[in-house]
Amino acid sequence: MTQELVQMAAGARSASRALARAGGDKRSEILLEVASQLSRRTDEILAANAADLERAEETDLSGALRGRLALSAAKLATLVQGARQLAAGDDPVGRRLRATRLDDGLELEQVTSPLGVVLIIFESRPDVVVQIGLLTIRSGNAVILKGGSEALASNRVLVSCLRDAAQACGMDPQVVCQVEKREEIAALLKLDDQIDLVIPRGSGEMVRSIQQSTRIPVLGHAEGVCHVYFDAAADLDRATRIAVDSKCDYPSACNAAETFLVHAALLPRFQPVVDALLAKGVEIRADERSAAALTGVSAASPEDFGVEFGELVVALKTVDDLDEAIAHIHKHGSSHTEAVVTEDTAVADEFLAGVDASSVFHNASTRFADGFRYGLGAEVGISTGRIHARGPVGADGLLTTRWLLRGEGQVVSDYGPDGRTYLHKPL
Repeated sequence: MTQELVQMAAGARSASRALARAGGDKRSEILLEVASQLSRRTDEILAANAADLERAEETDLSGALRGRLALSAAKLATLVQGARQLAAGDDPVGRRLRATRLDDGLELEQVTSPLGVVLIIFESRPDVVVQIGLLTIRSGNAVILKGGSEALASNRVLVSCLRDAAQACGMDPQVVCQVEKREEIAALLKLDDQIDLVIPRGSGEMVRSIQQSTRIPVLGHAEGVCHVYFDAAADLDRATRIAVDSKCDYPSACNAAETFLVHAALLPRFQPVVDALLAKGVEIRADERSAAALTGVSAASPEDFGVEFGELVVALKTVDDLDEAIAHIHKHGSSHTEAVVTEDTAVADEFLAGVDASSVFHNASTRFADGFRYGLGAEVGISTGRIHARGPVGADGLLTTRWLLRGEGQVVSDYGPDGRTYLHKPL
């Protein structure tokens, strides 16, 4: 392990503590400065991204990864909006969760507190740099970022925007750090005394590999195998809009739909939905039952179900009822985002209650599963696990708690059978 990495992690730890002490107004000031940096340096950022995209063409990067790699002025504008939204929101640090009067003059409260230092590993999407940086600053944490080599130029300039913003506001730029080599991750995963949480954004295999390589807690962000179930009582106009948006709005995103499930009673009327998808260039891989009733589709293999295609490909399967749809989702899904399209409120309620996923929708596109769209400002990822945080992880997902006790000289020996009695009165 290089001394430079140890010093980086220690510097991030020190910077995180200074940022936590600085107060919510200072953290908001930094976020607004990040927004200004992004706006002023748009041309520089897009030029760096263009260089990354040019190299991607030479290395034959997949279409899905190229889609995630690309930045645009519109994407940067959304990041600027997210920074301002976070800056204008309530400070999540130091928020009182509960308070108890243990005795007269002895009061205990539980408050939110930053985790400390977060290591985040991700691929392709350089906009993730900004989203993560915004949330870690807002929540009083420092972050160490490791992006994919395909986005190296983009990541460098975006990290410099974050660091320059912190420095311009009088804070240590070590609140945002970057490593670029794969072997540096193995070394950082050993620093359980300096790093408090690891968030890997990638395949399930990658998440499991990191979990097995470190004693640091890992918040998993695995594949996005999302389904839309079109019930017998689905409205076809809504079904068409939701199908097209869920698959085509941003096919490489983790919240894009990868499998459509169609109730057998709806199948004879489902061709207009298929036609709308075909018009958008979607390849539809249908099971035998669906293919017999629909035109323009190709035959699916069993391996097409449970796949994150990340491009304009979708699997389609016919099911007999809601129970079969839910069973399919639980077998092949990744616990990311699942949706039902139906006008039957009883079916909708049963789907919302019965599907085990981090986000479950009724009559809405799976693409709504996003920290910015949820009003979180941004997200560090969408957790498909069940512990600590689930779904889009915003600033609240990067917080833990502390207990603060204020007294007037009390000692434990004052209390007991012959002494004072605890009140334990909630405040």
